[in-house]
Amino acid sequence: MLNTGYLRSVSPGNTMNLYTSASSIECHRTRIVLNEKDIVHKVVIVDPKKLPEDLIDLNPYGSLPTLVDRDLVLYNSRVIMEYLEERFPHPPLMPVGPVQRAQTRLALFQVENDWYPLVDIIETKGEKAVAKAKKDLTDSITSIAEVFNTMPFFLSEEFTLVDASIAPVLWRLRHYGIELSKEASSVNAYADRLFEREGFILSLTESERELRL
Repeated sequence: MLNTGYLRSVSPGNTMNLYTSASSIECHRTRIVLNEKDIVHKVVIVDPKKLPEDLIDLNPYGSLPTLVDRDLVLYNSRVIMEYLEERFPHPPLMPVGPVQRAQTRLALFQVENDWYPLVDIIETKGEKAVAKAKKDLTDSITSIAEVFNTMPFFLSEEFTLVDASIAPVLWRLRHYGIELSKEASSVNAYADRLFEREGFILSLTESERELRL
């Protein structure tokens, strides 16, 4: 059975549906983008281990998140985010210039390839692997702490898809038992700026809110 989480605004018949787990970072970042852009949408929370048949029919990969926008079905969080950016360009979450857009995509690639796999290990693997992944994640975040001193957001004056992708990782650090050193105080200040945004607050599921209690 599908578990409907919540509905942003109401537009019967034309509601965009996002099928999502309650706590994965890939799903979380798509919810952040939807709320940052104030897009009318319905969040449908499902158990990734017990996907409903109608979702499997829509997405043969059986992956989350899955976005259904009328006759269009999309999967893969990056594909979904870029589609939302192109279909709903305001407010923009990508810079205008081609060089800046390429730099944003490179930063997204680095977050997805450097941090997301470590989060997956922390959440799914054994004690030894988890300990190493926590150290690697801590070291990686600390190593770029100076970047967060230069601008309000990640190498940008405005919130972008990169910030939407980093925020779910930083939100979970306390839950993972990771505390950043004083050398990374700029990261904590940056995280606070992200967590105070209305789009971020609205993106949280009940399970994600409980991670910080």
